[in-house]
Amino acid sequence: MNNEVLVKVENLSKKFCKDLKTSLWYGVKDLASGLSGNRNLRELRAKEFWAVKDISFELRRGECLGLIGHNGAGKSTLLKILNGLINPDAGKVTIKGRVGALIELGAGFNTILTGRENIYNNGAILGFTRKEIDEKVEEIIDFAEIREFIDMPVQNYSSGMKVRLGFAVAAQMEPDVLIIDEVLAVGDLGFVLKCFKKIDTILPNTAIVFVSHNMPMVSRICNQVILMDRGEAKFLGDNVGKAIDLYYTRFSDNEKNVIFDDGSILLKDVKLIDTNSKEVVGAIAWGENLNFYFSFELKRVFEVPIFYITLYDKEQRPIALMNCNDSNSKIEIDKNHINFYITHQNNQLSKGIYSISISVNDSINKSPMLRINGILSFQIIHSFENWQPFLLKTEFTNSI
Repeated sequence: MNNEVLVKVENLSKKFCKDLKTSLWYGVKDLASGLSGNRNLRELRAKEFWAVKDISFELRRGECLGLIGHNGAGKSTLLKILNGLINPDAGKVTIKGRVGALIELGAGFNTILTGRENIYNNGAILGFTRKEIDEKVEEIIDFAEIREFIDMPVQNYSSGMKVRLGFAVAAQMEPDVLIIDEVLAVGDLGFVLKCFKKIDTILPNTAIVFVSHNMPMVSRICNQVILMDRGEAKFLGDNVGKAIDLYYTRFSDNEKNVIFDDGSILLKDVKLIDTNSKEVVGAIAWGENLNFYFSFELKRVFEVPIFYITLYDKEQRPIALMNCNDSNSKIEIDKNHINFYITHQNNQLSKGIYSISISVNDSINKSPMLRINGILSFQIIHSFENWQPFLLKTEFTNSI
């Protein structure tokens, strides 16, 4: 029983139309010609695209499958097919046992009913008798930590309260298959850790499909991963670390985002340079130097401006500011150009994707001249996944 296949997906595909009017017309044509239904071969028509294309996998009891990929990759569509909310255009899904799903914030709740009434509704949908739900309802309320609000309509719940109740119902009912889609990102850290502890408890008897953009979370609980991009599986296997590295490298980009520009200075180039090879790279190992090269063209500037470089994590949260230049910095103007390097030695950023933004201010009156977000993305390589943005180098000794 412990090796039982609970979820089997065979060549699953689902397409959508970008235009509602065209989509309705295609639906009428399919009904008229008798072509609707699940067929093994379906061709794309004008304005159609594959949201999920030719996905196959097996998930056994005791396994946790991580679905990763950026927005629009097809993860949520795949989950909705698994949960029976939409039908595929091709392929087959076989699921054994009870299915619990957290695929959308507040999904499965009747907002007019109270939290307690929703517990009984969800339990009934999962196939539990009223007596069985009676035995679990107190545990669910305690786990969700919303006892004083349990008899209040769900429509008055905050997003965090909905997540607590939704996960409590799904996990405490101990379904055979549990589907979780990013909703844990809404909860506070204490509750998330509590959820992971519960997942550890139920996993031996459950198959879990887990979607998240948080790679430490994926690394924490998943023993196999599917990396999706434009509906297709770009990676499928049990090498979770490799999948996460592919996620980071595949989706790093250097799109420019100009916030302010008074036309006095132009960013020509920015690069990450390897200390040893002196070559341009996209990834640096933990503990190595961060060397950035900048090149600017001056339009209406006669003094060296002040450069502020801000470091952002993959969630676009600012986590550090590099020291700006001053009168002692070795930066000079050469024929309306400024070229310089900045170095941060022995970087201790944790594994992941980071980006830098730059602000350029006038050196005399400090007025802004240029601000660009996301001028360069780069990867920090390390074997250890952790939540925090920094992994500080330390030593353990018996004395100082």
